[in-house]
Amino acid sequence: MAGNPFFTASNLPYELPPFADVREEHYLPAFERGMAEQLAEVGAIADSSEAPTFDNTIAALERSGRILDRTATVFFSIAASNTTDGIMEIEKAISPQLTRHGDAIRLDRALWARIKQVTTEDPEEAWLLEKYREDFIRAGADLSEPDQDRLRQLNEELSKLSTEFAQTLLKASTESALVVADPKEFDGFDQAKIESLLKDGEYVLPLLNFTAQPGLAQLTDRDVRRRLYELSVGRAPGNFGLAARMAGLRAERAALLGFPSHAAYVVADQTAKTVEAVEAMLGQLVAPAVRNARKEAEALSEQAGFDIEPWDWSYYSEKVRQARYDFDAAEMRPYFELDRVYRDGIFFAAEKLYGLTFAERSDLGGYHSDVTVYEVFNEDGSRLGLFVLDPYARATKRGGAWMNNLVDQSFLFGQLPVVINNLNVTKPASGPTLLTYDEVNTAFHEFGHALHGLFSQVRFPRVSGTHVPRDFVEYPSQVNEMWATWPEVLANYAKHHETGEPMPAELVEKLTAAEKFNQGFKTVEYLAATLLDWAWHKLAPGETVADAEAFESAALESAQIALSQVGPRYRTNYFAHIFSGGYSAGYYSYIWSEVLDAESVEWFKENGGLTRANGDHFRRELLSRGGSLDPLTAFRNFRGREPSIQPLLVRRGLD
Repeated sequence: MAGNPFFTASNLPYELPPFADVREEHYLPAFERGMAEQLAEVGAIADSSEAPTFDNTIAALERSGRILDRTATVFFSIAASNTTDGIMEIEKAISPQLTRHGDAIRLDRALWARIKQVTTEDPEEAWLLEKYREDFIRAGADLSEPDQDRLRQLNEELSKLSTEFAQTLLKASTESALVVADPKEFDGFDQAKIESLLKDGEYVLPLLNFTAQPGLAQLTDRDVRRRLYELSVGRAPGNFGLAARMAGLRAERAALLGFPSHAAYVVADQTAKTVEAVEAMLGQLVAPAVRNARKEAEALSEQAGFDIEPWDWSYYSEKVRQARYDFDAAEMRPYFELDRVYRDGIFFAAEKLYGLTFAERSDLGGYHSDVTVYEVFNEDGSRLGLFVLDPYARATKRGGAWMNNLVDQSFLFGQLPVVINNLNVTKPASGPTLLTYDEVNTAFHEFGHALHGLFSQVRFPRVSGTHVPRDFVEYPSQVNEMWATWPEVLANYAKHHETGEPMPAELVEKLTAAEKFNQGFKTVEYLAATLLDWAWHKLAPGETVADAEAFESAALESAQIALSQVGPRYRTNYFAHIFSGGYSAGYYSYIWSEVLDAESVEWFKENGGLTRANGDHFRRELLSRGGSLDPLTAFRNFRGREPSIQPLLVRRGLD
């Protein structure tokens, strides 16, 4: 394995991973060498005879594990975006090993003793030192030997279960696709969409990773909608048992670490800090959201002429939207061509706000032919980093949309950032890729994460870019959504893919007028998932769940968020965010972040909107700081005051 590409730093620009050189047989040897190398480096730090200093202890830990970092970054990106049976087998094997490796470092008593002795007067160093101390304490560094042994067992079992949950869901979402022989059953889809679904003589509509599948808004056949909905909510039934097992193990682990529940353990390390703070915020939203959703359900049933079921909601909400606002979301698709959305919309807004320019690098490849690499420059022509885009859905890719760093910015290593956005847009069989309005919004959202990574200006990888608390990380990305409909931006990219004509002004006006419609549904489905997450992770140590589906129903009833026509955005069996994606007891973070987002949108509007001065202020005070200071301090430095929930209530029509 002398030619293993992970054993040395990439020689590509910006140290972009050399995807073309990576083969599956490279991963395990690279993981093994990477873990062994880091343990040797950490052992040298722990056993050093020198007095502990920030540089020889904390900075040395930041410098450790380079082979492991490179390997894990590429491997888990591929596992999410372009997996194979071989990758899935490696993931099963390596996940518990990585968990044991992390425990070996954070439960090293000699290393922990050195960390506790480090002092520094430098503010950025002091913040990182505090983060390390919190990491080690929360990992069990102060526990007794027997408790540490049990903690290791819990961590390893949870790692295995998380991998099993994710892989089961990936397979089930493919196997549970809606398959029809007669394309007439897909009436409501345009011809290009139907043609894109043709596979081996059948028409296959794959499931996306949430309850209310997009097709429910368009399919005219009620029975086809019902089948699609039931496939969506019924996929991966075996994951119910896995979820219950994981929730119980997380509760036990929280108790070992001195917390009454996993939820309490999680939020202590977030900006929310306490269970009570989260519940107070959620408590302000449930009643008005349910009230709005019930009013919407009445209007939809009146339009339908019968009491609607959950598979009817999206379809008849479009009918009511058309009747009330003369607005049909499908009319917008011809104006949202993928390349133009990015070139003349997302990149255009970034140029206006931050002075950025983008150049496609066709000489730099990704791990799949769908991937495009762009080099990003500041206004003065200096290099900022690379932006990698992977827009299309495929059977080897998990659902949803996400961003992650392929290379973390840090002054410690002199590295500029490489960030990637993944979407799940259906690739047409031929012709242009036309997006829905929701897909456009998602593209702007994910690029907000990308900006957070690209603008990072910090010394240490541990706090680079989006390495911030979960309930803060969604905030900058949500702010970036505002530019999708900002008049100057929208006029620049929303042009008919055939004629080049701009989207009619009246269609834009209808969109603006209709935006608050269906907010009851959207808020309830989100809150139902949030409160379901919360119920699973407020289990007391020793509390077990024999029937996960019954527990789910009871939790929603108890939270007063159970509406028969509105399912949670994610049910337990496909709630990847919390059972395989790092958001356990943290799904509330989207609405928590939206409080900050709504405040920030108000600030931009009050100060002139799309201007370089505004962009530079947001970049300087917030986006560039990563996790190098308290996130709410960064928000106050930007906004000039403490956040208020009122702008969010107004936005969602809940005031």
